[in-house]
Amino acid sequence: MPTVAAKSRRVKADAIKLVQGLPASSTWDDLMYRIYVRQKIEAGLADFESGRVHTHASIRKEFALR
Repeated sequence: MPTVAAKSRRVKADAIKLVQGLPASSTWDDLMYRIYVRQKIEAGLADFESGRVHTHASIRKEFALR
């Protein structure tokens, strides 16, 4: 398991790559959106790796869909 310092360095490096990948005309909102999407993707991958998943059938049943 990575240490807090290692995670911090990784986040900083990833943030730098994210900023460098933005077009020159980007706004703060563009940056915030990309950070938000990145956080959500990482959270979803962590859930998947931890086994916190649902089948398509279970979601359909939960929401009473055919």
